[in-house]
Amino acid sequence: MGDFNRCISLILAEEGGLSNHRQDPGGLTKHGISQRSYPTLNIAALTLSEAQALYRRDYWNPIHGDELPSGLDLLMLDCAINQGVVTAIQLLQQAIRIQDDGLLGPKTLAAAEHAERISAPRLVRTTSGTAKKKPLPM
Repeated sequence: MGDFNRCISLILAEEGGLSNHRQDPGGLTKHGISQRSYPTLNIAALTLSEAQALYRRDYWNPIHGDELPSGLDLLMLDCAINQGVVTAIQLLQQAIRIQDDGLLGPKTLAAAEHAERISAPRLVRTTSGTAKKKPLPM
């Protein structure tokens, strides 16, 4: 089943520390958390543990990361962060060929668990629009 600590470590290794690039529409960003996404948050003062708590609350928990098969948990978390939770769920549902209503309930979780080995490559292709420059390790 899903492993938040493993997944977030891999994602944070890609996200880096504090940055403020003019080409980045997110503005000031730290640990992958942007001012655009969290306008009332003091991004410059954001600690790593605070960032991890935001990732868990706003992305991991809504995608039911603890209930996802290993490997799929990382794909879903990465997709949720970069494309949004509902889009991540819909892409998963499309990849496992069930109704893509954007709600991750028992039917989606059961289908994901049973179809994970067959459909994970399809999900990778489906979510390849993420902003990652290189694939995250599985």
